[in-house]
Amino acid sequence: MLHHLPLQTIKPLTTAHLAQTMSLLSLTAAELQEQIEAELASNPALEMLDELRCPVCHRKLPRQGICPVCSQPVLSQGEEAVVFVSTREVYTGFGEPQDDEDREDNGALEEESLAVHVFRQIAPDIPSEDRKIAAFLLTHLNEDGLLTISLQEIASYHHIPVERVRNIQRVIQRADPVGVGSVDPKEALLAQLSLLEETQPVPALTRKMIEEGLDLLSRHQFHELARMMKVSVGEIQRIASFISKNLNPYPGRSSWGESKGGRIANQQVFYKPDILITLSTNGDQEVLVVEILFPLWGTLRVNPLYRKAIQEVDEELKEDMRQDLERASLFVKCLQQRNHTMQRLMQRIVAWQKDFILKGDKFLKPLTRAQIAKELGVHESTVSRAVANKAVQLPSGKIIPLADFFDRSLSARIVLKELIMHETKPLSDAELVKLMAQRGYEVARRTVAKYRAMEGILPANLRRACY
Repeated sequence: MLHHLPLQTIKPLTTAHLAQTMSLLSLTAAELQEQIEAELASNPALEMLDELRCPVCHRKLPRQGICPVCSQPVLSQGEEAVVFVSTREVYTGFGEPQDDEDREDNGALEEESLAVHVFRQIAPDIPSEDRKIAAFLLTHLNEDGLLTISLQEIASYHHIPVERVRNIQRVIQRADPVGVGSVDPKEALLAQLSLLEETQPVPALTRKMIEEGLDLLSRHQFHELARMMKVSVGEIQRIASFISKNLNPYPGRSSWGESKGGRIANQQVFYKPDILITLSTNGDQEVLVVEILFPLWGTLRVNPLYRKAIQEVDEELKEDMRQDLERASLFVKCLQQRNHTMQRLMQRIVAWQKDFILKGDKFLKPLTRAQIAKELGVHESTVSRAVANKAVQLPSGKIIPLADFFDRSLSARIVLKELIMHETKPLSDAELVKLMAQRGYEVARRTVAKYRAMEGILPANLRRACY
């Protein structure tokens, strides 16, 4: 029995380590600083020494917080960039407000609501007399992106036929996030499925399963579904997996704007980056240097005096002190794991998107979180947490969301804008589809309309009035 005791103690520690690492991974540099300060305040077993050491190699650092060894552009074979963790504070000088009051006054940090995000997309594509009805509908969305009012109520309020409201709703449902403006989760799923069917093969019974078996599906009652659909349980599981990966019953909860190739949900202005990318010269070679900012202006460690004191206290206090020590040790290890994961992630992202970093939006390559996760040997959710809410300063000085490296539609939208910018007469969406295909972008007409709306570009008939 004694041989099994270590396994029983290791398992919960491993789970706790993973959970806390994932939690820390999702934090921005500013949020991480708050978390470190909170841990220091609440745990006497944790202390901060007034000396700077490199979070990676643990060498003592100069006051500016950059490791003279880890930051040097010495590349291993196959690497595209030098990636290291630094503890220096960065002041960008790019119009940063002085305090929170300034931020409120200039409104720079206001977030674009879901309703505004959708209305901006659909406004150019609906008649002007229908826009107030669309706006009314969008103001009655809940946090899930679903309607809190019936179409009949909207029609009665505006004294118009229900069918006219339904037509406006259909336009809204095809905006980003797809399915927004639906009356319930089932309608949202079906709206997403209709759009998906236009671009890729869909399992045959998917629509029927949503229409007739959504309750069973939500409870994972696959055997009952199989009997109802008269197919094997394996087929039901395959369809359920397809639905889970491609559809969302609550569009407003998704990372709307980022999923399905759009912009990020919260149009937030970033003043302080979490990651700096600069260009360094190494002989005749230009090297990208990636600096992951780590808000630690000292050396965080488990207090050795506290560890020693545990031997001298009464038995009734030892357990509490032992828990403090375990928590402190776990926190330090999880911070190290967070830094290691961020380093590996940025090494792969920069290698993949080097042209985008140096040459601009048109050179963004298609990249997914799942692809990076596979290369790193981690779960896709780990990559999602590492990317969320973080900002990167490019060599040009521009600060962008880290999520932009995964924006599959960005380069296509840039090409679309260029085509329209240089048109001698208004090009229809169908004509734009052909021209984009010549540039290597195979997109549907509806996708062109969506990208055009996202960029605030009027349809051809309205652009014609400007000529």
